[in-house]
Amino acid sequence: MRAVRYARYGGPDVLSLDAVELPEPGPGEVRVAVRAAGVNPYDSKARRGLYAHESAPAEPARVGLECSGVVDALGPDVDGWAVGDAVFGLAPGSAATHVVVPAAGLVAKPGAMTFVQAAALPVACETAFRVIRLLDVRAGDVVLVHAAAGAVGLVASQLALARGARVIGTAGPANHEFLSSLGVEPVRYGDGLATRVRALAPTGVDAVLDASGRDVLPVSVELAGGPDRVVTIADGSASQYGVRASWSADLPLPQVFETVLPLVEQGTVRMPIAATFPLEQVAEAQELSETGHLRGKIVLTVD
Repeated sequence: MRAVRYARYGGPDVLSLDAVELPEPGPGEVRVAVRAAGVNPYDSKARRGLYAHESAPAEPARVGLECSGVVDALGPDVDGWAVGDAVFGLAPGSAATHVVVPAAGLVAKPGAMTFVQAAALPVACETAFRVIRLLDVRAGDVVLVHAAAGAVGLVASQLALARGARVIGTAGPANHEFLSSLGVEPVRYGDGLATRVRALAPTGVDAVLDASGRDVLPVSVELAGGPDRVVTIADGSASQYGVRASWSADLPLPQVFETVLPLVEQGTVRMPIAATFPLEQVAEAQELSETGHLRGKIVLTVD
């Protein structure tokens, strides 16, 4: 098999597509022949060493958090899956031709959904679903979503709308028309944001999701009247403002998609594909991801 790896921290040039030993699934695991893998901001941050405590990885590190593909091997004690099943799910190291994952974390790919579309869903949908639950968004709430045109922001905005909330979303002007088509009220981010939001919601907002990490927590707390209903998934300074940070999954993925997948199939939740790249062009994909000016998700395709 081949897998994207890096042996030192740095820019996209440290990435290489290496031949590695094909793994065998253990108890409760399946091996997936990857057809597509999502690209996430975490990939670039980890590659640059932002989460590391050492000067270089102890051994070459793998890339990727999610994928879609076809089950091609079963480990012992696996029920509910068969070789040939089309699936998607969270899968560390998924920028590869094959990946081994816990069988219990996979979701069956609907026949009408492409592998590219399926690979774009796991991280964004799990994160958005988790945060909307944490914020306890209800009908009639006014929700402010920072980076509303990004993958997580888009899904969170649409989930909030599906609950009957009103959503104001920060985004660059190029994405305003698209956000409006979803029912989101777009505002430009940057200086004067509080004034622009108050022009739409004079009494402030009920809840805030920060998916941008662009130093928006102080204005978010101001607009929400306190930190209790502000959650960030992107700003490590959250504790300075009394804001909750949510970094990791708290529900099994199949449980998340019991709610989210029907909304995707109905078109209530849409995930645009910003760009696709073959696995061999993972460096270019991560470079584009790092610009932060995307609508939806970047996906790697595997031949």
